[in-house]
Amino acid sequence: MCFSSDQRPPAPPKSSEIGEHGPVELTSVDGTRFAAFDAQPVTRRGASLVLLPDIRGLHPYYTDLALRCAEAGLDTVAIDPYARSAGLTARDDDFDYVPHAKALHPEHVLADASAAAARLRERSQDPIFTLGFCLFGGHSWRLAGTALHPAGSIGFYGRPSTAMEVLHAIDSPLLLLVAGADKGIPLEETMAFDDALTRAGKDHTTKVYEGAPHSFFDRSFEEWAEACADAWTQILGFIDAHR
Repeated sequence: MCFSSDQRPPAPPKSSEIGEHGPVELTSVDGTRFAAFDAQPVTRRGASLVLLPDIRGLHPYYTDLALRCAEAGLDTVAIDPYARSAGLTARDDDFDYVPHAKALHPEHVLADASAAAARLRERSQDPIFTLGFCLFGGHSWRLAGTALHPAGSIGFYGRPSTAMEVLHAIDSPLLLLVAGADKGIPLEETMAFDDALTRAGKDHTTKVYEGAPHSFFDRSFEEWAEACADAWTQILGFIDAHR
């Protein structure tokens, strides 16, 4: 599990009050109704964000993170990619995500992210970025090689193999935020991906947080407070540079 039930994301450098926000249901291009969460800033940063969760789906951690992103001025739609197999049931601590993760296909993520992007475009023409964690950190990077064509794609402790499949097609900048002591995704695997991106001439930035565990991006991890603050700096700097 990427986060325990009592963990929540660290706060960003605040640049806005939170505007309209709350749960919504969206419809993907294949007709699937799926759960999402809107979080609009009062003062826009000039960029929008499709927020992908970790392997558990749209857990409360990610509705909270959507609000934190709005505080950073990012118009955000967080999505749940499991509706095809799990419907609109709650993604709480009782949700058995394993079979749904196994049933997931990349085209499902693309379809749902595209529906979220369409919703964001109804509100503004700001460039759209993607941000994902764990399983969906890799999918966020993968979206940079799809018809979504995000302005940039960010992933925390993602699995590189998910994006390696479309390496040749990646045409958006990537930001890799890496837990240096991740027990599930060896650092060597991520650095091999970094090397492959370099050799392919892909625009990317890799930030390794030495000694940090998987899921370090958590405001209750006092020993990783500096890493969390730097991660926000990396995210917002990346977005500002590419918006």
